[in-house]
Amino acid sequence: MSAQKLCILGAGPGGLRAAFEGLNLGFEVALVERDLVGGTCLNRGCIPTKQYLGGTASLPLLHASKAHKLVEGSITPNLRGLKAKKDRFIKASRQTVEKQLVAAGVRLLFGEGRVSAPGQLEVAANGLAQTYPWDTLIIATGSHPASFPGVAADHDCVLDSTDLLELEEAPDDLIVVGAGAIGLEMADFFSRLNTKITLVEACAQLAPTEDAELGEALRKIYAREGWEIHTGRNVASIATQNGKAVLRFADGRELSAAKALVAVGRRPNSTGLGLETLGLKPDPGWLHVDECLRVAPKVYAIGDVNGQSLLAHAADHQARYAVAHAAGKIFDPYTPPPMPACIYGHMEVMRVGPSVAELRGRQGIECSRSNMIANPIAQGYCATQGFIKVFWEGGRVCGISALGHGVSHLVGIAGIIVTQGWHAEDIHRIIWAHPTLDEALEAALNAPREAL
Repeated sequence: MSAQKLCILGAGPGGLRAAFEGLNLGFEVALVERDLVGGTCLNRGCIPTKQYLGGTASLPLLHASKAHKLVEGSITPNLRGLKAKKDRFIKASRQTVEKQLVAAGVRLLFGEGRVSAPGQLEVAANGLAQTYPWDTLIIATGSHPASFPGVAADHDCVLDSTDLLELEEAPDDLIVVGAGAIGLEMADFFSRLNTKITLVEACAQLAPTEDAELGEALRKIYAREGWEIHTGRNVASIATQNGKAVLRFADGRELSAAKALVAVGRRPNSTGLGLETLGLKPDPGWLHVDECLRVAPKVYAIGDVNGQSLLAHAADHQARYAVAHAAGKIFDPYTPPPMPACIYGHMEVMRVGPSVAELRGRQGIECSRSNMIANPIAQGYCATQGFIKVFWEGGRVCGISALGHGVSHLVGIAGIIVTQGWHAEDIHRIIWAHPTLDEALEAALNAPREAL
């Protein structure tokens, strides 16, 4: 009996995981990628931004030490050098993954993939098209930078995140439209290169999906660092004019800078997939999936394209489920554990579990907290701003969020605590090492609780 054929559209984190999992479960696997293996995460998102933030991580710490008169002198970052290192790392990583796919037995196809008929996938490249059969199809086509009428990258002075990562010289000033993860991380990085930052967010706070107290704390921190911050203001337009990026607010006021970044979210790569041949209505929005991540029988949509969670590790987790479900190894609906998420920079945001807005809709939620200023590691690094909050429901931990230097390193243990739903008596079933940042989390778990 021949192996079942699994075709995967998109070689980002979800598609790559699905390919390897498919091989492990006995599928014959074909992986189709129209651009670069690794998707947005490896080539234009998570990894290049962390190369930049990691390569300059010492600068904010040295500035803090200098402010305390602990060090003297200066260090000048080299954007060309950072970009060259970033490009080398990404190219090597991509080549390694491609070799692993081929060596494992994945049929790697480059071109535009679309469903031409039920059970048939057409792949077009270089003016030629070939058709491949499938028994199961996984759509993992990801997403692209969003825009709105009047607020879109023109790729001149108004850039998207992909454009910004290709700069070889830091602009004197930069307008960042959107204070979510992408906007905050890019603003943080370029501020280290002495670029003057103007941050614009239509919502009332920075990091709009997070706790209002956290957003306000971020605003105060960045304002002290010299950022110009506008929240709760709508942008009417932004465009290149006379060699500058010019932003016009709805009230008519204008701002200008050498460059601008439009970071107003993501949109799914859900068009041109031929899904109408499966009886589905063409829709440029998120692909609507059932409780088993299917858009049609034997057709799954995972990762950004289904809109459930625009995170690489969410796509990876969904891929594992989709392949196992297609193989008949599991039958239950997809029920993910609490989702971890971070915003990186010299001030990091970490959350596992529901947002504060979601928790406020529940009865009996309590919150305990600790402040980073009481932690010896934070003190040692002269990075004492921020806090950790633990949320309790029925005596069990249901969520954890944090703001501060290095708090992304707490996301693993926070995920374990929330997933296991720790009670108070579980806190000291482990030994919390001293001195560590972990102790700030231990302090928050042990602190008095107040109603949310």
